[in-house]
Amino acid sequence: MSRVWNFSAGPAALPEEVLRQAQAELLDWHGAGCSVMEMSHRGKEFTGILEQAEADLRDLLGIPANYKVLFLQGGATQQFAQIPMNLLAGRSADYIVTGSWSKKAFKEAQRIGTVRCAATTESSGFTGLPTAEEIKLDPFAAYLHVCTNETIHGVEIPAERIADTGVPLVADMSSHILSRPVNVEKFGLIYAGAQKNIGPSGLTLVVMREELLGMAPLTIPTVMDYAVMAENGSMLNTPPTYGIYIAGLVFQWLKRQGGMPGIAAVNAEKARILYGCIDESGGFYHNPVDPDCRSRMNVPFTLADAELDAAFLAESKAAGLVSLKGHKSVGGMRASIYNAVSLEGVQVLVDFMNDFAKRNG
Repeated sequence: MSRVWNFSAGPAALPEEVLRQAQAELLDWHGAGCSVMEMSHRGKEFTGILEQAEADLRDLLGIPANYKVLFLQGGATQQFAQIPMNLLAGRSADYIVTGSWSKKAFKEAQRIGTVRCAATTESSGFTGLPTAEEIKLDPFAAYLHVCTNETIHGVEIPAERIADTGVPLVADMSSHILSRPVNVEKFGLIYAGAQKNIGPSGLTLVVMREELLGMAPLTIPTVMDYAVMAENGSMLNTPPTYGIYIAGLVFQWLKRQGGMPGIAAVNAEKARILYGCIDESGGFYHNPVDPDCRSRMNVPFTLADAELDAAFLAESKAAGLVSLKGHKSVGGMRASIYNAVSLEGVQVLVDFMNDFAKRNG
């Protein structure tokens, strides 16, 4: 069997080691006589899987004891509504819009209650971050929402640019969670869809400070109330059991890679060689993002001659490099180089790009 080099933005590549373990355990998990996807979510076998997954995640991210970890469904898009449902409490919230996903989160929150756009970089095509002077915050806001990595536009907020504003900071980390160390205590709530760096689609992580629980009005659906889900250990209803199991295997794999410091070093090197290829191509390739906030996970780029796009995609696919077409809203190409994309895979991509430019430049 020959596996491709998968640069999909999500659902994305999973570590082959994890897939092989899941394959080996598919029919009979640890002598249980059945698959994880067949066992009761309230039985001791699965509750053990869930507890271990949470423990490993807490260890990886250094999650303090006063934070709850929720394993939910509905994707990050559901969180665009669930967050204001739970946290607005009749007040207003601020949103900083730096790309398509934060823009969608802001638009969805407007359907729930009063929210403000504290800053936006849309006029510049979402190619950078707003300056401190451009951000107009409400000191009485219920929370401030940011997307710390924009999957489509390839803009990432560096850790040192995340400052305490005096209100709870809510962050969509879907496309770079677990790719680098993060100071969880800076955030009131972190959320992430699983299908990029965690596991298969269908699982969503929410990590939130306990003091933010219990603010939801009684009028929201019970299943949307964080406090209720926390009280029930993420099992008010049947959770995405197999997704949680795979996520747990990924967490263990990450620990074997050296945890957050170890995987961050590999990710930095992958990004260095790919951006280096683009920047040193003599204009054949171009990345539009301000170098100070280029994403380590999602690298969009264009070819100087767009008429070569089809040939680039066809030839890269023939070479075993797949899912390089850029998002339809921005065009061009995009290489998503999440944790499970190896340094070797990125080097294969860079070698192809250099060869393609040499033949067509």
